[in-house]
Amino acid sequence: MDTLEKNTDYETQLNDWIQHEKAAIDLISAIGKLWFEKSIELVLFRNQLVDRSASEIMNLHLYAKNIVKKPITVKETVAIANEICKADICPSRIDIGRLGFEWHQEKDKYKSVSDFINNKLKDLIGKTHTIHPKDVVLFGFGRIGRLAARELIAQAGKGEQLRLKAIVTRGNSDEEITKRADLLRTDSVHGTFPGTVIEDLENKALIINGHTVHMINADKPNEIDYTKYGINDALLIDNTGVYRDREQLSLHLTSKGISQVLLTAPAKGDVPNIVHGVNHETVDIKTEKIYSAASCTTNAIMPVLMVIDKELGIQKGHIETVHAYTNDQNLLDNYHKKYRRGRSAALNMVITETGAESALKKVLPHLSGKFTANSVRVPTPNVSLAILNLQVNKEVTKEEVNEIVKKYALSGNLVEQIQYSFSNELVSTDIIGSSCPSVFDSQATIISPDKKSVILYVWYDNEYGYTRQVIRFSKWISNVRRAVYY
Repeated sequence: MDTLEKNTDYETQLNDWIQHEKAAIDLISAIGKLWFEKSIELVLFRNQLVDRSASEIMNLHLYAKNIVKKPITVKETVAIANEICKADICPSRIDIGRLGFEWHQEKDKYKSVSDFINNKLKDLIGKTHTIHPKDVVLFGFGRIGRLAARELIAQAGKGEQLRLKAIVTRGNSDEEITKRADLLRTDSVHGTFPGTVIEDLENKALIINGHTVHMINADKPNEIDYTKYGINDALLIDNTGVYRDREQLSLHLTSKGISQVLLTAPAKGDVPNIVHGVNHETVDIKTEKIYSAASCTTNAIMPVLMVIDKELGIQKGHIETVHAYTNDQNLLDNYHKKYRRGRSAALNMVITETGAESALKKVLPHLSGKFTANSVRVPTPNVSLAILNLQVNKEVTKEEVNEIVKKYALSGNLVEQIQYSFSNELVSTDIIGSSCPSVFDSQATIISPDKKSVILYVWYDNEYGYTRQVIRFSKWISNVRRAVYY
């Protein structure tokens, strides 16, 4: 090939990239219009598209191409998005990746993209889907509390679902509010908050992307009248982990303005521990007022265990979690009420217990008693790994197991819970910011020679992935979930 031909190839490829990047910018415009004007959120195989750059959107299309093995292009998805803009579709969450895949398979059946959209989304077109916004109070503002605040604001859209109205902390002096605002703006793990945080010290509030959020000082759950802040019938998300049983959590309900309580930690006693997508439909949201979103590890392992048990049957197993250190541990050696957790978290691998096996009793009770479990805390600040060693009832190959999990990751009721990874290079930092609580590492799957012993590796962002589960379940119990097309 001579120099002229090489230059021609270079220019052709560059021009093709530029055309796709222009299409991505058009797609960004359509995404924003649908989100802010119609409360319609577009996702690409569960991946968020709101607030993405053109390059990020193009990279997500490459991910889609690798997952479904079809060349879904930005030009096609922008054409689909534009037709969605024209249609009279109710507030909803729509997977444009699935639509793009189906368009590739079925476009010969339709006269145009418009006909295709009108057929595929017929159940969402012309429908009335009334949503009454729900006030939200964050009780506690630590790792999960701050991520929840970020996510509640990011998902606010037209403000028709969850509305963050207040944050309760111990102390709300000007200095304390300023420090908490700084912690919300910047995070060593999750980066800079992509928005504005303005301290309104005179009114003891933060204005976050235009949302006025009251900063309330309190030491106890039952000493606040939230109605004084214009908060009514609110969901309170308790991020402190201090109050864990029904009697303690019920104190929140004695405060004026609070009607529901959600704990972001495993609960004790008869409080339902819920993994959204797995057992959220087992609770009666009309009568139950207190819930637990279980633990980050429970949210990571239960979706995969549910799938494997359904398809292959689980006889018994062992769960080992390799877990990032947390604020519960000591930075340097010091006294701790639990053995080993007193040793320096930044220097040691620390064997400790996990509540994963006991969580089975509440989430997947038919598997209770079949598992042992333990945990090793390691010197990384975020992202953990669950290793599931399972004895199954059927003989199976690595390819068959992976295909089972992939099927549930792409369709069905667990598409928000399981992300299927095919990467040979996956490491813990790659998982930071994953919206799914379970990232299945397909390349790491091991099958024993007898074909009935299966070892699976499931990564999870124990902060952000878990927080997204909290928000999903919050929408469910608040009855503000939109229609979906996944």
